[in-house]
Amino acid sequence: MSDQKQVGISDKAAGAIAYITVFPAIAFLVLVPYRKSPFVRFHAWQSIFLNFVALAISNLLYLVIGGHGVNTVVLGLQGGVLLLYFWIVLWVFCALAALGGKSLKLPILGKLAERQANG
Repeated sequence: MSDQKQVGISDKAAGAIAYITVFPAIAFLVLVPYRKSPFVRFHAWQSIFLNFVALAISNLLYLVIGGHGVNTVVLGLQGGVLLLYFWIVLWVFCALAALGGKSLKLPILGKLAERQANG
């Protein structure tokens, strides 16, 4: 009887780890045991897209508030902190869903990630 042992981490754990930063997500798209799993690829792509959107929105917020009056900067910083909390909560929900074996499909990013993972 052949006993097949799993090498590395499970797909669920890899999907959750992909949300930590963009680097593990990219690594899971390259590493052999994980790049073959549609589940891991979906979460890696969704994490990459989520990181890209977060970066774009934070840069846009910086451009909007940069160089304006003190009141605008203070309001922008408060908005930036709220946005940061929102992103953290969103990443945690996505990571916990992956850890539970589910795919929390975000409205636009989820479809893009699914297309990339299955394509």
